[in-house]
Amino acid sequence: MNYSDNMLSVLDGFALPDADDVARKMADDFRKRRVERGLTREVVAEKSGVALANITRFEQKGLISLKNLILLAISMDYLHEVRDIFAAPKYSTMEELTQIRKNTGKKKAYNRKPRTDEED
Repeated sequence: MNYSDNMLSVLDGFALPDADDVARKMADDFRKRRVERGLTREVVAEKSGVALANITRFEQKGLISLKNLILLAISMDYLHEVRDIFAAPKYSTMEELTQIRKNTGKKKAYNRKPRTDEED
């Protein structure tokens, strides 16, 4: 491996994830957990209340409604992981942490426009 290959692998880590890829990964992981437990799609459908066709579509294409994803998570004992997906603040710089602390407890975010002389 040469230097440019190494740099490309580093840069690849900074690429924005594709939503479809994330959905397919979640669907693949769901299927693995289901198969590990020896559960058929039919059993999961009955246990979760999610239509068999929706489970099939999720596993094959990564498409599912949020409500059905939550129902599947409950049926597979993954509710905690799904429920707390946005529970903790995430930051990567001190500026972001400062902004989070400043805005803790606020109910709305505002995009304040700079005031111009024309507005008077």
